[in-house]
Amino acid sequence: MSTLFKNQDHLLNQKDYPVVVVGGGQAGLSVSYYLQQQGIEHIVLEKKFVAHAWAKDRWDTFCLVTPNWQCRLPDFPYAGDDPEGFMLKDQIVEYVQAFALKTRPPVVEGVSVNHVSRQKSGDLLVATSAGDFHTRHVIVATGGYDLPIIPAYAERLPKHIKQIHSVDYRNPEQLPEGEVLVVGTGQSGVQLMEDLHLAGRKVHLCVGPAPRSPRVYRGRESTAWLMDMGVYELTVDRHPLGEKARERTNHYMTGRDGGHEIDLRKFALEGVKLYGSMADIEGSTLRFLPDLEKNLDDADEVYVGIRRDIDRYIAAQGIDAPVEPDFVKAWRPEQEVLALDAEAAGITTIIWAIGFRPDYRWIELPAFDGRGHPKYERGVSPVPGLYFLGLPWLNTWGSGRFLGIAEDAQYLADVIASREAGADTAAQGREHEALAA
Repeated sequence: MSTLFKNQDHLLNQKDYPVVVVGGGQAGLSVSYYLQQQGIEHIVLEKKFVAHAWAKDRWDTFCLVTPNWQCRLPDFPYAGDDPEGFMLKDQIVEYVQAFALKTRPPVVEGVSVNHVSRQKSGDLLVATSAGDFHTRHVIVATGGYDLPIIPAYAERLPKHIKQIHSVDYRNPEQLPEGEVLVVGTGQSGVQLMEDLHLAGRKVHLCVGPAPRSPRVYRGRESTAWLMDMGVYELTVDRHPLGEKARERTNHYMTGRDGGHEIDLRKFALEGVKLYGSMADIEGSTLRFLPDLEKNLDDADEVYVGIRRDIDRYIAAQGIDAPVEPDFVKAWRPEQEVLALDAEAAGITTIIWAIGFRPDYRWIELPAFDGRGHPKYERGVSPVPGLYFLGLPWLNTWGSGRFLGIAEDAQYLADVIASREAGADTAAQGREHEALAA
């Protein structure tokens, strides 16, 4: 348990706050910073400790996928000597906690929120392990990585084959001897595959539909090109996919060892066994969809498309940049494997890296669509007094990352300040009417 805020239990003595922030990660800390600037009294309730997810829910060699210069917490940009590098897990924790120490938010650690509901008075009730709080505004800054996804058919796998979710993976040494199957090729899946491969483990990989991105192209980090091109300023309301952009899987690459792109075809040449998406399990028999080549091709199409966009930008701006050779596919499957006996293949561990589901069951308000996803416009829920922060594409690509969290947090703080000012004006008007009567 962190001791950053061990002397803040006095905040629990008060049970009425204009604003209650749920979650003490970078999102909750950022909006707290702007609420303090607005002079709005509030409390931040953190279930575990500040930066817990970074400290405890990542593997040992975890590092950022985006460069350090994209770390832009409110008035607290990355100030180290490696802006083009990629912070390791412990460095990320230090960065977030240093921001907290500088801004001194009214956060109480070790307090879980059990439910949020509407009172007859119209205010919101926040029931917690430290008692009930009454408030006019609740900011949900808990992120969307609550429930690890493991398919129901995984229960049919023989018990002696170990199964873990990516959130529980730490290092190759924790796994039993034998070969490992990683299911999923989002950012976590490909990085765990590489972690195991570099450790000398025999790895099998189920390749899903995630896209991939170049790391360095034409002499420069691709994210720097994209920043100059205005890609990170694109808002979800202007995105060609609209709100469906929130459902897209992130492009995979890595920041490991200075950062590099990940071409799964090259890993296949180095001995990693590739399959299509996992379809089913029957005993020790694993079944795959016949989509390996399609998924590889689709990922490469996105990869090449990003390069072409950068090429067009360079040409339009008249920039002198080195030219790179065209992309060439290093490998392609001769025949796709649709079934594999895990025991015969020597697979002793399966790592599920197919994502998470958010868990908003504790919010007892009509704030969600038919699939349980929160409804909002730039984080402002149609339910009065409810807000969401820190989710992917809440407003821009950077909304769920260090890059865009400050802008989103400031926007919500401004909305709340405006509403609070309006409420005060209305209250004063009612008071004047009562005095006149």
